[in-house]
Parts: sequence; structure tokens; C-alpha cells
Amino acid sequence: MEQFIEWIKQPWPWYVAGPMIGLTVPALLILGNKTFGISSSLRHICAACVPAGIPFFTYNWKKEIWNLLFVLGVAIGGFIATNFLANPETIVVSEATQADLAALGITDFSDLMPADIFSWENMTNAKGLLFFVFGGFLVGFGTRYAGGCTSGHAIMGISSLQWQSVVATTFFMIGGFLMTHVLMEPLMKMVGF
Repeated sequence: MEQFIEWIKQPWPWYVAGPMIGLTVPALLILGNKTFGISSSLRHICAACVPAGIPFFTYNWKKEIWNLLFVLGVAIGGFIATNFLANPETIVVSEATQADLAALGITDFSDLMPADIFSWENMTNAKGLLFFVFGGFLVGFGTRYAGGCTSGHAIMGISSLQWQSVVATTFFMIGGFLMTHVLMEPLMKMVGF
């Protein structure tokens, strides 16, 4: 058992993790004619909790309870992995990436996320407002505007040959590249990194 725990703590190679993610699509389709996506679970939660009358939330959300259980499993799995199965070794970040991030004032790579950005102190200052509140709003708006999240479009939509998923994923990638290579440095300097 101890050997299994040590094995599961190590990062899985792409040729194991990739097919496991990819096989969820046919498994969901074959087992229950279900589609994969995470962002729709927020709609289901709102439909369950928000009083009826808002047309967007007026539907039979109980048919989608499996999706809420899936998201709950993701949260529980993340908690278990972080608190009980975390690899104690330092996270490997390439030297080139470290140099690029150091130029932006990000130097602490001791945890899963850079502590220079993802800390409780940053939740109450301009950095936190920009990155977490405004950024979260943009992600949420973009997800609804695109009709789904990156996992729904890139994993489920493209594999089921949906043209709108190819377009959405293309623009997700363009947006990511634009943010990383053009907008990130000015934004970081603007908020005081």
C-alpha cells in the first residue's frame, strides 16, 4: 500500500493522464448520453438555489445532478490530493519561465501557485481586485458568452465534431497567448509588481 501511495504522489505522464481525460468523453456518451463540462454546474447550482422566475434558471436541473456530483468529486479529490497526496518535492518550473516571472516580480515557487500572486494579502489590494475579482468576472462572462468552458469545448465539443467548439477553443488559445505575451507584463506593472 505504501508503494501505491508513493506512486500516486508522482506526476503521471501525459500518455496516461491524457487518454484518461480523453476517454471520459466516450464513457459519458455511451453510459448515459451525457456531455462533459464544468461551467454548467454553476448554472445548475443557481437553478436549484435561486427562486424560479428567471428564464435562464427555469429548467429541470435535477436531471443534471450527476454533473453536480462530478464537480463535488473534483473538489473532494483536489482536497485529498493537496492535503494527503501532495508531492513534497519542489515544483519544477523551467529556468526560462522563472526568469520571465522574476522580471515581473514573481519569485516564490514554493507552493502549487506562486505565493506572490495567490496569497490572502492580495485579496484586499489592487492586485487582488484585478486578478481575482475582475479576472474572475471576465472568465465567467467569457464562459457564458462562448456557451461553455475550455474543458467543455476543447475536450467534449471538438471530439464530438462541433464547429462552434473549434472556434471557441481557437479563441481561448488566442486569448491565452495574447494575455501571456502582450498584456500580462503591462498589467503586472500597473498593479505594482
